[in-house]
Amino acid sequence: MKAEVYNVNGQATGRSIELPDAIFGIEPNEHVIYLAVKQYLAGRRSGTHKTKEKSELSGSTRKLHKQKGTGGSRKGSIKNPLFKGGARIFGPRPRFYDFKLNKKVKSLAKHSALSVKAAGSSIKIVEDFSFDAPKTKEYLKFLQAFGLENKKSLLILPELNENVYLSSRNVQGAAIATADNLNTYEIMNNNAILISEKSIEALANSQN
Repeated sequence: MKAEVYNVNGQATGRSIELPDAIFGIEPNEHVIYLAVKQYLAGRRSGTHKTKEKSELSGSTRKLHKQKGTGGSRKGSIKNPLFKGGARIFGPRPRFYDFKLNKKVKSLAKHSALSVKAAGSSIKIVEDFSFDAPKTKEYLKFLQAFGLENKKSLLILPELNENVYLSSRNVQGAAIATADNLNTYEIMNNNAILISEKSIEALANSQN
């Protein structure tokens, strides 16, 4: 699969680059995409929810009235879950929501997501570039050149470029990822994917 290469001004350079079919041209597996996105979102959950159980409530433990002879039901404690202000039955406890996915499954999900974006013409290859200093205005200009100033976009770099990262940090909807830390959720959560030339090789090496 060939893709045209653009410069930072959004203009075609007249060159093209070969995209590996094993990454950008496979038959997407929607189920593994779902699993990878689910795992990513589950891992972000804090899991700190907690309600008080009977032993954790403050209050007297005396028996409210004698067991028999009152005509009413038996009541052992004011902290009974049936009373207002009492404990909660089977309430949530702190826990981890994350779950394990095999490396091959995660890799297949990432390649499936990239293939979905490639099939939808949502991927553009950009010449490698950098900024002399962190400037949000420069990154906005870069996005405007591709018509992405009001869309969610992801720029994939071969390695972290601090000036480019700092320039994009305050731009709403703009995300940056490196080829080795790319995940399926980031790919599917953005309208357009911009990939620097060197990142293609890095993505190919990361699957080995």
